[in-house]
This record gives sequence, C-alpha cells and structure tokens, in this order.
Amino acid sequence: MQHAQILINKLFATLTLLTIAVSLSAQFGTIRGHIFDKESGEPIIYGTILIKDTELGTTTDLDGFYTISNVPAGEIILVSSYIGYETVEIPATIKANDIRYKKIELDGSGVELKTVDISARREQARSEVQISKLQVSQKQIKALPSTGGDADILQYLQVLPGIISTGDQGGQLFIRGGSPVQNKIMLDGMTIYNPFHSVGSYSVFETELIKNVDVLTGGFNAEHGGRISAVIDIQTREGNKKRFAGQISGSPFMVKGLLEGPIGKYREDKKGAASFVLTGKRSIIESTSQTLYPNASVNDSIGLPFFFNDLYGKLSFVTSNGSKFNVFGFNFADEYNNPLVAKIGWENAGGGMNFNLIPKGSSLIVNGNIGFTSYSTNIQEADERPRSSDINEGFLGLDFSYYGNTYAINYGVEIKSIRTDFNFTNPFNITLKEFQNTTEFSAFAKYRKSWDKLVIEPSVRLQYYASLSELSPEPRLGIKYNITDNIRFKGAAGIYSQNLISTSNERDVVNLFTGFLSGPDERFKDFDGNDVDSKLQYAQHLIGGVEVDLMKGLTLNIEGYYKNFSQLIIVNRNKISPEDSDYATETGRAIGGDVSLRYDMPQWYIWATYSLGSVNRFDGEQTYRTVFDRRHNVNLLCSYTFGESRDWLVSARWNFGTGFPFTRTQGFYNYLPFLEGVSTPYQTENPDNVGIIFSDNRNDGLLPYYHRLDLSIQKTIEISKRLNIEITAGLSNAYDRDNIFYFDRLRYERVNQLPILPSLGIKFNF
Repeated sequence: MQHAQILINKLFATLTLLTIAVSLSAQFGTIRGHIFDKESGEPIIYGTILIKDTELGTTTDLDGFYTISNVPAGEIILVSSYIGYETVEIPATIKANDIRYKKIELDGSGVELKTVDISARREQARSEVQISKLQVSQKQIKALPSTGGDADILQYLQVLPGIISTGDQGGQLFIRGGSPVQNKIMLDGMTIYNPFHSVGSYSVFETELIKNVDVLTGGFNAEHGGRISAVIDIQTREGNKKRFAGQISGSPFMVKGLLEGPIGKYREDKKGAASFVLTGKRSIIESTSQTLYPNASVNDSIGLPFFFNDLYGKLSFVTSNGSKFNVFGFNFADEYNNPLVAKIGWENAGGGMNFNLIPKGSSLIVNGNIGFTSYSTNIQEADERPRSSDINEGFLGLDFSYYGNTYAINYGVEIKSIRTDFNFTNPFNITLKEFQNTTEFSAFAKYRKSWDKLVIEPSVRLQYYASLSELSPEPRLGIKYNITDNIRFKGAAGIYSQNLISTSNERDVVNLFTGFLSGPDERFKDFDGNDVDSKLQYAQHLIGGVEVDLMKGLTLNIEGYYKNFSQLIIVNRNKISPEDSDYATETGRAIGGDVSLRYDMPQWYIWATYSLGSVNRFDGEQTYRTVFDRRHNVNLLCSYTFGESRDWLVSARWNFGTGFPFTRTQGFYNYLPFLEGVSTPYQTENPDNVGIIFSDNRNDGLLPYYHRLDLSIQKTIEISKRLNIEITAGLSNAYDRDNIFYFDRLRYERVNQLPILPSLGIKFNF
C-alpha cells in the first residue's frame, strides 16, 4: 500500500510538471512571413528581422522568408532592415500557441538610409556550416569583365576556387577532381545536362533572371544526390509583381530581350499576386565575326562558327499567406559547325512546376517540384564516324522543413525516371548502341543544430536504383566551430553514388562530345578480372577548412579536400572486337586545397584565389593524370564603382593555369577494318582510314600554360527613374595570348582559343 502511494505521488508530480511545461509553452507563439522589395515585389535575401527589445531574431532565406519561434505572447514590434533600404518597424500581436504570418515591404528609395547593425552574411556564416559552399549573386556576376558586354554565370564560375575550365570554345567545368558528368547542374530544381554553349563564355542561364547560385564543390549534404563530385544549384527570380518592365540588349556576340510584369492589375490591398517573365537570346557572332573579328575567324567563309538560341519563361503565383507556385519552361539549342574540326549540335528542352506551401496553423513548410527535361546531341568529326546521345528525365520531389530558432529539420523524397539512347562507332568500326529505361527512388533527412559556438549538420540519404536493384545508404556530416567571432573551423564528410555514365574519351586532347548512359545492365569484370558486384559509381569526400574575418568586408577562406573515387564505370570506347565488354572500371583520387580572399564593400569587389590540386585515375594497368589535372590555378578579379552617382564600373580579371596533361601521339598507320572478315583483300585494299598509335604512358605529355586578361568598363546613363542605358566596352584576352583549344591529331594542326576580342554592348532597361 505504501509503495502504491509513493507511485501515485510520483505520477501526480510528473503530471504537474508536464502541465506546468505545457502551460509555459502555451505562453509563446511563432511569427513568420516574407520581406519584399516595395518597388518590384522581389524577395529580400538575407535581410535582418528582429523583435525589438529582445534577443530574438533571424535572417531571411532565398525566398525572403523568415520564421521566429518561442516569441512571448502579447504585443511586439518587428524591426526589419537591409543594406540600401529604410529600416521599418511593424507592430504585431502574438497569441499563445499560435502562428502569425506577417508580410513586410522595404523601401529602397529613401534619401537617408539607416545602417544595418547586424551583418546578415556574417550571421549566416556563424550559424551554418557552409563547407565547400559558395553562393553567387547577380551582383557578383555583373562585377566580372563581360565578354561582348554580356555578363554570364559561366564566366564567374571559372573564377571560383577548385573549378577548372577547358577554355573559350566548347568549355567544360571540372570541379575538385570531378568530370562534368559527376557534377549535377540544376535550374529551378531541373537537371540541365549541358548548360554551356560551344562558345565557352556563355551558358544557357540568363543573368538578369538569376536569384541565387549555390556552388557545392564537395561534402554536400543529403538533400542532393545522384552525383559523386559537385552540385551547382541555380534559382531564378519571379517576374515583377507591380509593373511591366524589361530589357533589350545587343553586342557583337548576341542580342537578347526580357519582359516581365504582373498578371492582372496590381492593387495594394490585393491578397495575392501573379506575374510572368519571358527571356530570350540569340547569337549573332556567326554573322558579325567575319567583319569584326577576321583574325579570330576560321577563314573568310566560315567566321566564328558558333550558334545558340535560348528561351525561358515563368509564371508565378503568390497567395495571401505567402505560399508560392511557379510554372516554367525552356528551350536551349547550340551548334558548332567547323568543317575543319567537327559539326556538333545539341538541344535541351523541358518544363515543370515548383511550389512552396506555408500551411496556416502548421509549423511545417512544404516544397515540391515536378517536371520533365530532355537533352539530345550529335557530332560529326573529320573521321566521319557520327555519334549521338539522347536522355530524357521525368522527376517528382517533395520535402518538408521545420524551423526553430537554433535548429532546423528537413526531410523529403524524390522519384526519377530516366531514359537514355546512345549510338557510337569507335575508331575500330565497332558500334555501341544502348537504349535503357531506369528509375531512381531516394529519401533523405537532415538535422541542423546550432549552439553559441558549435553547429552540426548530420544527414543521411537512401538512394535506390531500381533498374540495378541496388540500394545505396549515404551518411553525411557537416560541422562548424566558431573559435571566436572572427575565426571559424569547419569540416564535412560523406558517401556519394551515381548511375549516370559519360562517354567522353580521356584520350581526346579536348573533349568535343559528351554523351550519356545509365549504368549497364550487363555483367562485366573489373580490372582484376572479378565480376563487378555493384554497377554504380562511388566516391567518399573528406573536407576541412577555416574562415577568418580579417577586417570589415575582408574574409579569408582556406580549405583542403580529399575525394576517393572508389569505383568509376566507363565506356570501353577502344574495344577491338564485339566480344569485348562495352564497359570497364577505374578508380581515382583527387586531393588539393584552395585559398580565397574576398573583399566586398559598396565600391570595391576584389576576389583572389589559388588552387592546388592533383587528380589521377587507375585503369588496372597504370595510374595516370586526368586530362583536367591542372596542378596550379590562379584567379584575380577586381571591380570598382565610381562617379557621383556611382554610374561607372571598371573590372579586370586575370587567370593563370598550368598546362593540361595529354597522351602523346607516337605515329600513324593505315587502318583496315576487315569488314569482310578473313575474305578481306588486305593485300590489294587501299585503306581510307588513318589509325593513331598512342604512347603507352597515358597522359604523359603536358600542354602549354594558360593565362589570359579580360577588361571591361561600364557606364550607366539614367534617363528617368525607371529607364536607363548601360554601355559596356570589353576587351577579352587583352594581350592576345595564344592558348590551345584543340589539336587535330590526323591533320597535325593546333587550333587556339579565341584571340584578343574588343566588344561594345548596349543595354536598355525599362
């Protein structure tokens, strides 16, 4: 009886404590909302939002969204601020155990602008791991000297640490030891399989539409999967929700236009909003080059044989509680037609919808995307062996987020259906044809918790490849420790897998054609002669670094990385008989480090980077350097804004890189394919084809050093509040350096990158 009484007393005490805890928690609520630009309706990214006379506060995300929990019930005052905008104070009433939505608009037209006391970027650096993560804004892209007067994200990506580009023509990006197929590039959640035009200064992405670019060069967490090296996530903005606006521009390289505005008449008291944006660009360099750039042209009849045409459109809808829906579509096309080298063409088209739901009365935020993208390419080279590749991808993804003041939980699922169709004939007239349908299912969960000095981000991804019946568990971890307010250590590690295979040939001095295949269904052996247990490609990342705020606006970042490519599946392009396997395996390693120094102030933007790297592969016979193993790479970028109205902008960028490895040519021979078998009259036949004898030591040669200087100056002429003209004069390859682009082994001719190119561009903004 006494024991029962003791148990009842303990139970009563426990219930009392729980009641008190629930009662105390019920005295708090949550406030969330969006912060927008009053003029255009665009979200304010990384704006500061505080509750006056408290220590509660946060910063907005890429959608201008904020959430503050554990807010005491009662009357509060929200203080919102951002550099270049007037600080505003908004009263609000918080009810116990309730969620309140509050939209805020900031005015950037005020004469006296208050100073932001808390730096959003610095606070973000303290509260997020951000290992091997670089965020690029539209402002930073425009600070770069622009080829032809047109700033482009591709030009800016090449100045980031750890990123190597093969140059001006047909350029590809290699990120910290990964080949292009190992990098996932996304536009509004969709995979873009070839985002770079054959004239290597331009991508398919329109600079004026870019809201944010996340460049994850390694160690990325579990919401990203399906690639083993890096991720580039590009998000576009919505159209102007308050007025019609646009842009028309022209240069010797291209013409382009942009139109945006509200759908329906805008009213201040309107609960929601809808808008559209449409942009298009078309190259004209194929027509202007013969007159303006005769020294760069292939010859008088060909000029610069580049052509591209890009279209992108988006419809956006925002509801009264901040939920958003976007419907978009695109068509990108490119052609390089040089009879002396090759004819290459590709097209990327697709569309989809993404949404961000903020349910009333629920703390969960729901994001989703659904869409379809297709990519097709073909090439006809001098050897007259055509190649073609098509890939189609349909996808559906949902993720859920919950935000606390010091933690965040994110989880989701994704389904992809991928179809590949590949046709290739190798130098031995052996044809490889593959048609595959695959399905991928994935789920992930991520948790971020921050204390005063420590931030951890453990996550896990489960990737199931249905066509191969393989499940890949992929744990990942990110961590940051704030030693002081100005010094931060960080690190990350993870396991990554992918099913996609590229058909690029490592023996090509410069790769002109990239096809895609899904992982093979057939059985094949590794280089030790054993059956391959897993047909996936795997990598493990280990990264560490330190961030130092040296002074106001000046930040030093040092990172070291190790990527172990424990299994790579490659296409056996050099099989000499039909009995040989279509596939082979390799292993690889990438090790290196990056140092970057960034100075960002209202008038100055200075960016200096140095990258040291070593990338190799083992094919079962020898360890060799990859064709993108650039040991030393330096980038210097400086831009300065001046004038009474700060309407002048001068920019300079210099890049230096050591030479790429390549496999030497030992000799040539007359190749006879023996199409009639043993009956082939080899004694009297005159072979038309030429075979190449390569060096036994793979990639033992070294191309010359690469270096180039680009300059530009821009003047903005204000005609009215909403009408201005931008005039940009540029000089690419200012001291006319001969940098190699392509070497035709059969003709034994060297083709250089683009020579010195002056340009003048004009842009009308209205």
